[in-house]
Amino acid sequence: MNKFKIFLPVIAALFIFVSCNTPAQVKTDEIAVKVDSLIELMTIEEKIGQLTLYTSDMDQTGAFIRKEYESDIKQGKVGAIFNAYGTDYTHRLQEMAVNNTRLRIPLLFGYDVIHGHRTIFPVPLAEAASWNLEAIQNASRIAAEEAAAEGLHWTFAPMADIARDPRWGRMVEGAGEDPFLGSVIAAARVKGFQGENLTDLNTVAACIKHFAAYGASQAGRDYHAVDMSEIMLREVYLPPYKAAVDAGAVTAMTSFNDLNGVPATSNHFLLTELLRDEWGFDGFVVTDYTSIMELLYHGVAADTAHAAELSLEAGVDMDMQSGFFQQSLAKLVAEKRISEDLINQAVSRILTVKFELGLFDDPYRYSDKEREKNNIMRPDQLDAARDMARKSVVLLRNEENTLPIDKNIKTIAVIGPMGSNQRDLIGSWSAAGDWTKAVSLVKGLEERFPNANIIVEEGCAIEGNDKSGFKRAENAAKKADFVILALGEAYWMSGEAASRSEISLPGAQQELAEIIINTGKPVATIIMSGRPLTINWLAENSPAILQAWFLGTQSGHALADIISGDYNPSAKLPVTFPRNVGQIPIYYSMKNTGRPFDANSKYTSKYLDVPNEPLYPFGFGLSYTTFTYDNLSVSKPTYAMNDSIKVSVEISNTGKVAGEEIAQLYVKDHAASMTRPVRELKAFKRVWLEAGATAIVHFSLHPNQIGFYLSEKEYVTEPGKFSIFVGGNSNANLETSFELK
Repeated sequence: MNKFKIFLPVIAALFIFVSCNTPAQVKTDEIAVKVDSLIELMTIEEKIGQLTLYTSDMDQTGAFIRKEYESDIKQGKVGAIFNAYGTDYTHRLQEMAVNNTRLRIPLLFGYDVIHGHRTIFPVPLAEAASWNLEAIQNASRIAAEEAAAEGLHWTFAPMADIARDPRWGRMVEGAGEDPFLGSVIAAARVKGFQGENLTDLNTVAACIKHFAAYGASQAGRDYHAVDMSEIMLREVYLPPYKAAVDAGAVTAMTSFNDLNGVPATSNHFLLTELLRDEWGFDGFVVTDYTSIMELLYHGVAADTAHAAELSLEAGVDMDMQSGFFQQSLAKLVAEKRISEDLINQAVSRILTVKFELGLFDDPYRYSDKEREKNNIMRPDQLDAARDMARKSVVLLRNEENTLPIDKNIKTIAVIGPMGSNQRDLIGSWSAAGDWTKAVSLVKGLEERFPNANIIVEEGCAIEGNDKSGFKRAENAAKKADFVILALGEAYWMSGEAASRSEISLPGAQQELAEIIINTGKPVATIIMSGRPLTINWLAENSPAILQAWFLGTQSGHALADIISGDYNPSAKLPVTFPRNVGQIPIYYSMKNTGRPFDANSKYTSKYLDVPNEPLYPFGFGLSYTTFTYDNLSVSKPTYAMNDSIKVSVEISNTGKVAGEEIAQLYVKDHAASMTRPVRELKAFKRVWLEAGATAIVHFSLHPNQIGFYLSEKEYVTEPGKFSIFVGGNSNANLETSFELK
């Protein structure tokens, strides 16, 4: 028999054939029998071991496992390890479990593969700006392929949190502010990670996080409390998680926040009543880092044992890093404070995923050095990262066709702290990415414009008030035919524990920009950040602006493609850009209020010192060409509740170059039993048009898509009048209407 097979005392019991109607069901039932048989053999300590997840560590010599964790692994007290990757290292850790434990149960290896593993793709917020589900799914597919080639089985992604406060640093990890866009992207990423079948060697298990409503943390402060109605929870924050469940995600992660006074990690409503009982999720739930321990700080647990008790009873299956399950569960069972059945349920869910990944057939199947060698940063993977990066860049402003620049240009000045920067390009949560392999903006321009003289001046650092480089930067600008201002945040300024109370350009960058733009030279500003920034002055004064986010390994090549005109930008904002932090939260689907804005009436909903309107609306993004929308219509004026609502619109490319437009459809309910948003995104389509071409684009909606929650459990679609708006952003003014009977 293959030396990698797992030998169990009752092998026969594990391989009982279960007859059923379909091959998929045969497999599911076979695994269930194997899991049940294995649990029968396990001691309480071995079961609790499967519920325990510990980290690997890193020092200057490389990855290592703590001595106490190594001992735990060999005693079967650990079921999974995270932050361990590489075929040699994972093989060695797996041997500790398989060769030393009584039942030889393999370890599960997890890691934060958020936007690429070795080949780093744009940060998730940037990918969301592409509105390109195929490309997003492919990016996750490549990330899974690389991660699996280095011994990983599991990624802590996708983050499905809706985020409407750009002060919150973790906005960078998600898809922005809209539940519809967030839902289709979450599903695409799950499908990319998990592929068609988890047993395939180029897949990893996905993990929906952070469940739930983490993106609504008060004041945009990480780890903070969340308080909202269940109706808002269900309409806005839950849909992307539900879409990920429906796409087949096999694990989910609890969020750090409390929800209406109950921490997510001890929230029975979230983890059991909603996720399992209502949605039918049958995978396992893991906590975020030390979340069970944090129940003590939330003030809901009296001690270690109480915290373990609360979280297990709520529906947590695996304890990440706190060790509270390991310390307390056996004693809690002995004292009859919890039932061993709860532990069995959790073990069953975890073992099922291990079986689905094929780890019981061969625990080392993901630790193949030849596959590792041949599946990391291949040319096709780098090409995909470059293409994803191009698709993610939003053209915010382009006065008098400042961009693209002449390919025969003589002198380009690249000014700003992001010009030669490599470290920040791969963003936060960049997994095993090597920033030294990231292509800088300057490098990309040098390759794309080999005959141009490219002058590089930093001008100032990302942060700090040193202006000693201003004069050199100004002189460089005066010598150039074209200036590129490369500005933005450091990678660590967004992500976990990276909330900012001010979201303007850090340091002296704003002053640098003013000096350079005031030279009168043609200028394009490139902003690299993990969130929307307040860039009012630039929005009025920089002739061209590209919102480039953090684009990953191929950043410089992608930006050079756009600057040169080899690629026509098509991305659209997945989140609203505020004018200042005083407008936050600001999002396109707000409600009207009883006194909607009226410039001629003081006593209406507005500010005294700033407009209600954002700097840039959700869905906004320009192109090197122009598009017009016309002849919006519905197939008939009145629909029944079981009808399909057919919508068509004529889109024309009225510019001089071919381009792609993302046509967005929004719906407004005119009179409902509950107040409704001014409009909601319900569909979008990408349309490629040659210069001068026109296409008729069709949408189809079901009345169920335009319903809402009348109460926590009652979802309704009511009759009445509805408006449909279609255009290139959420301010689309081309309108038609229909009535629902």
